[in-house]
Amino acid sequence: MSRLRLRLRPRAPGRPRTPVILGLPALLAIAFLLMPLIGILARTEWGELAGHLSAPGVTEALKLSMLVSFWALGLSLLLGVPLAWLLARVDFPGKTFVRSLVLLPMVLPPTVGGVALLLGFGRRGLLGPWLESTFGIVLPFHTSGAVVAATFVSMPFLVISLEGALGGLRPGFEETAASLGASPVRVFLTVTMPMVAPGLVAGAALTWARALGEFGATITFAGNLPGTTQTLPLQVYLLLQDSPEAATSLSLLLLAIAMAVLVGLRGRWSATGASGEAGGFVGDAGAADDVGDVGDVGVADVVGAAGVAGAAADAGVTGAAADAGAAGAAGAGGAAGDAGVPEGGSVAETGSVAEVGAVAADGVVAGGGAVAAGGVVAGDGAVTAGGVVAGDRAVAGDGVVAGDGAVVGGGAAVVPGVGELLLKGPVPQEKWALHADVTGHNQLTLDAPPGTTIAVVGPNGAGKTTLLRALLGLTPRAHARLRLGDQDVTALPPHRRGVAWVPQDGALFPHLSALGNTAYGLRAQGVHRARARREARAWLDRLGVGHLAHRKPGQLSGGQAQRVALARALAARPRMLLLDEPLAALDQTTRAQVRHTLRRHLDGFGGVCLLVTHDPVEAVSLADRVLVLDEGRTLQDAPPAEVTRHPRSPWVARMLGRNAWPGTAGADGALVLAGRGRLVVADPPAPGTRALAVIAPEAVSVHRERPKGSPRNVWRGTVREVTTAGSRLRVLIVSAEAPDLIAEITPQAAVELGIVDGAEVWTSVKATEVSVVAL
Repeated sequence: MSRLRLRLRPRAPGRPRTPVILGLPALLAIAFLLMPLIGILARTEWGELAGHLSAPGVTEALKLSMLVSFWALGLSLLLGVPLAWLLARVDFPGKTFVRSLVLLPMVLPPTVGGVALLLGFGRRGLLGPWLESTFGIVLPFHTSGAVVAATFVSMPFLVISLEGALGGLRPGFEETAASLGASPVRVFLTVTMPMVAPGLVAGAALTWARALGEFGATITFAGNLPGTTQTLPLQVYLLLQDSPEAATSLSLLLLAIAMAVLVGLRGRWSATGASGEAGGFVGDAGAADDVGDVGDVGVADVVGAAGVAGAAADAGVTGAAADAGAAGAAGAGGAAGDAGVPEGGSVAETGSVAEVGAVAADGVVAGGGAVAAGGVVAGDGAVTAGGVVAGDRAVAGDGVVAGDGAVVGGGAAVVPGVGELLLKGPVPQEKWALHADVTGHNQLTLDAPPGTTIAVVGPNGAGKTTLLRALLGLTPRAHARLRLGDQDVTALPPHRRGVAWVPQDGALFPHLSALGNTAYGLRAQGVHRARARREARAWLDRLGVGHLAHRKPGQLSGGQAQRVALARALAARPRMLLLDEPLAALDQTTRAQVRHTLRRHLDGFGGVCLLVTHDPVEAVSLADRVLVLDEGRTLQDAPPAEVTRHPRSPWVARMLGRNAWPGTAGADGALVLAGRGRLVVADPPAPGTRALAVIAPEAVSVHRERPKGSPRNVWRGTVREVTTAGSRLRVLIVSAEAPDLIAEITPQAAVELGIVDGAEVWTSVKATEVSVVAL
């Protein structure tokens, strides 16, 4: 006789034991919910199930239920999606009332809902007579009435689910898309909806399931007419009187449908993609990289047909490419437009047709090249729009290349090698000077000629990001009267200003690849898909992430994602560029490389660039001017060398690695420090003048004994911290006689002085080593 052993899964270490006072009621609740379902399963006549479900009345009711539920879903999407967006994105009077109105059908008894519909839309209701006399529409006792009743009770599920998803979506994604030139409708279709797709799908599924099971409002408002308004729940109600076994079988069918919907929504009902982390739900469904191409193929891109509808538009596609949905299934889809792809042809990922024997439009390929719109290739070249390539070069536009160069648009932009094609976009023929008067939280005026790069620095809360958002027109905290070149763009919406920005987190669209992200701004501006993707790939190559073009943001490291975000902004051809700490996530080596690339681009940029940074190297190497902000006001606006020599802000001085002590000039020529102590300076300002004393760390001498000789400023202190700074050490010394002081010494000197945490030392600073800046 075998022994039955019951093995309980051991409790995970550290997991608290469930209290009996909570666990027992929870088990009772589960049993309470499970018992009716068990009752249906136990009472079902399984042998008669097929006969019950295939009865003529049942099949007619089932077809009608499907018709009504899908029409209700369509109406809910048409009306509920805009309503959910309004509730999530717009503040307006009565918003709480509208949200309560949306929730009302969920708590209202369905029969009462039916009465309300009858009094509103019935033949004697408030709107019913007008509908009948004007349009000939009579809702009660008609299938359309059943649709209205089902929509009334089910639409709240869609609105609530989608509003929650929209609420979890950071506005930064939509704002970044607008700064790249996308209109609000395009942003909604290509960024917002794909990113909240899990919430939308969940809400739509629950809406459909609720509409399928609607009973009370339907029978009250639309009646119970076989073939017209008698849906499956009403059929169940009738069969309970004449054939309880058949009613149980139909109940089992509805139960199975409901459970299938809930199981299918597992993990998606919570709309985890709304925050921007699970946007891949849409990518997996088929929206892929070209979800931004609404300009060419319409809304089909958003709902998952981007690949097929975008690539095969106006095309005759045969062979392998046709089975793949033209180029869309390959992830690109641009080059097959207006093309015939022969048998055996293949479509490349980049939007051009590649590989041996692949042709787009009138192109002819010999070897392994890529041709679009009439190009001829010999060797390994890439040709676009009438270009001719010989050897290993690339041509775009009407240019002809001889040698190892690339010609863009008939011009002479020379770049060695097709593999290193670095399209810079159109060479700006127009220059865009900047004039901005900023009011509100920030109070300042900015004037800069074309080609100027301004580094914006200041402590946290100084108003740096607020300034950028004011220039974009994205914040009510500050308002900017903005003129770019000869055009006043103050009244223009963000997408028409020509101002691109890179936010601190990059805000890459999670449902698009790196290539799709980078091409987004160009596509929003109407650039043809193939050309936009070529220029986007070139920018990715320039920033060293071209090999990652087809990865989604979730597959990139922080530094890689930041470089893609930078490439996206640069590729959008802006008239003004706003960079909010664009290099912060990069390691030192990569930062230097990207800084060099950015410097080269900014040298030829026809507009003004504002760069928010906390890195003094970036400020000095990239900027022509440094704008120092504090509490929204300008403290200093000068060239980097001037700010470095004479910082007017303690924060900037410390950012530059200097000691900064504010104080007031005394009558004896010394500076009375704001914290404690006095500082003797060689060139004191007039008595009573507020000033900032700046001391370089290397000007601070450290001694084990009190120094003798010429130093005018001597303090006793204690070592509190030792850090490395390149090949030298930085020592933080605290003193009761003066503010904290940082000294910079060599490792050998540290050993000789016995510098360790807690060591007692003396410090000295010569009066001639102190720079004084009047405030």
